[in-house]
Amino acid sequence: MIEILATGPLTTVQDDGRPGWAAVGVSRSGAADRASAALANRLVGNERDAAVLEVTLGGLHLRVGSPTLLALTGAACAATVDGRGVAMTSPMHVPAGGVLRLGTPGTGLRTYVAVRGGIAVPAVLGSRATDVLAGVGPPVVRVGDVLPVGTSSTPVPGVDHAPVREPERPVVLALVPGPRADWFVGDVLAGLAAGAYTVGTASNRTALRLDGPALRRVHDRELPSEGLVPGAVQVPPDGRPVVFLRDHPVTGGYPVVAVVTAASLDRAAQLRPGDEIRFRVGRTIGA
Repeated sequence: MIEILATGPLTTVQDDGRPGWAAVGVSRSGAADRASAALANRLVGNERDAAVLEVTLGGLHLRVGSPTLLALTGAACAATVDGRGVAMTSPMHVPAGGVLRLGTPGTGLRTYVAVRGGIAVPAVLGSRATDVLAGVGPPVVRVGDVLPVGTSSTPVPGVDHAPVREPERPVVLALVPGPRADWFVGDVLAGLAAGAYTVGTASNRTALRLDGPALRRVHDRELPSEGLVPGAVQVPPDGRPVVFLRDHPVTGGYPVVAVVTAASLDRAAQLRPGDEIRFRVGRTIGA
């Protein structure tokens, strides 16, 4: 088990999500930066979809109950075990009773903590992910929580460090055309690619709300609600794009002009208010 001593602004349990429930109003959810969560699991020998802790802006302190293998990925922050510095993207052995403390990341937003065996809270609809928007899954992690840890029979990889390239600044997000691009004046994807946007303060796990050039509509009418996917770029009446993340609603009534590709969606999950964004037109949704 691990005991939570401090949580920082927001700590949740996340895994690869719960696909297949959109028909009843539940999105897939899961780790906002899936690539970082998967890397953390690989470093400790877990399956890709094992549950991890997703820590927003650092501040997590936890105590392990028995000797444990941990790994940290995502937003880089100063971290210590019993007062001694430990590295990001490197497996670390923590003794029984050892305390891990995370500082605040200098850049990026979400840090992932993988524990060998995975966080073994009860699954809801086949997943241990906390969906903050829908209120599905385990509750948000609180001080005093004692989280069970599972077991793993997979081998631990024989690596001591997994180098990760720092993202470019400003972050460039690739996108492909959405179903309602023709609702806007001119080539709306070219307009997005030419604009300079920043992440607004109202952003969260549900969506990035962007400040920047407004997109002008051709049509004044409104749409009946349509299905949404992770990465959907929806444009409300003020013309400023909204990029939906993992805890997105499953339907929406504003036109979707584009969809951010899967790899770029992981990069989007690490953006914080005030960060700059540029868009480019990609080739496939999986790019």
